[in-house]
Amino acid sequence: MTLHHDLTGPPDAPVLVLGNSLGTTTALWDAQLPALVERFRVLRFDHRGHGGTPTTPGPYRLDDLADDVLELLDTLGLSRVSYAGVSLGAMVGMWLAGHAPERIDRLVLCCTTAAFASAQPWHDRAAAVRAAGTSSIAAVAVSRWFTEDFAARNPDVIRTFETMVSTVDDEGYASCCDALAALDLRSVLPAIEAPTAVIAGRHDIATPPEHQRQIADAIPDAVLHTVDAAHLANVEAADAVTAILLDHLAAR
Repeated sequence: MTLHHDLTGPPDAPVLVLGNSLGTTTALWDAQLPALVERFRVLRFDHRGHGGTPTTPGPYRLDDLADDVLELLDTLGLSRVSYAGVSLGAMVGMWLAGHAPERIDRLVLCCTTAAFASAQPWHDRAAAVRAAGTSSIAAVAVSRWFTEDFAARNPDVIRTFETMVSTVDDEGYASCCDALAALDLRSVLPAIEAPTAVIAGRHDIATPPEHQRQIADAIPDAVLHTVDAAHLANVEAADAVTAILLDHLAAR
C-alpha cells in the first residue's frame, strides 16, 4: 500500500504528519497548513479508499491503517515525526504512539475516542454504504460534524464536505467503518510516551468531550483543551486549533 500524500515545507524542518477523519481527504487541514509549513515539514496523507489512495479489499483494522503510515514513513526515510490527527486520524496516532513509540515525538489528538460504546452503528453504516454508496450517507454524516450555527453561516463549507464524503470509494469507506467497529485502544493509552495535546469540541456529538477526557486521563503526559466547535474542530474553530498545535508542537 502506497498512500497518496504530499510533503510541504522546509526540507530541514521537523516533520509533522497530519491524519484525517473518516470520509475526508488531505484538504481537511487546509486551514492549518499555511501556519504549519512556516515551522514544519508537513506530511499529509489519505487513508485507503480516500482521496488519491487506492482501495484494497476489506475489512480493515486500525492496525492496517497504522501500518500504512509506518510504511509511508519508511519509504520517505522519516525515522521520527510528530503526529496530529482528527477522529480516525487521531486513532491511528494513538496506535502509532503506543505501538511504535520510537517513531512519535509529540502527539495531538483532536475529537476522537479510544473505544465506542457499541460497534453496531458502524456495522450499520458500513452496510448502508455497501448497499447505496457514500453519497447516500454524506449529508447525515456532515450534519454531525458542525454546529447548526456554523453550518448556517457557511453553506459552502457544508457542500464541500458533503462532496468530499461522496467521492470516497464505497468499499474503502465501509472497510474503515469495520475498523471503527472493532476499535479498542484503551489498553494502549498508558503506554504512550509522547507529550500529548488532546482537543475536545464542546459541541461534538460524534465523539463527545468525555471521550477526550478519558484519553487525557489515561495518557501519562497529556493536557486537555476544549474549543467551541463540533466534530471537525480544526475547521469550525480553525484559529484556536492552529494555536494549540503550534504551542504544543513547538514546546520542548
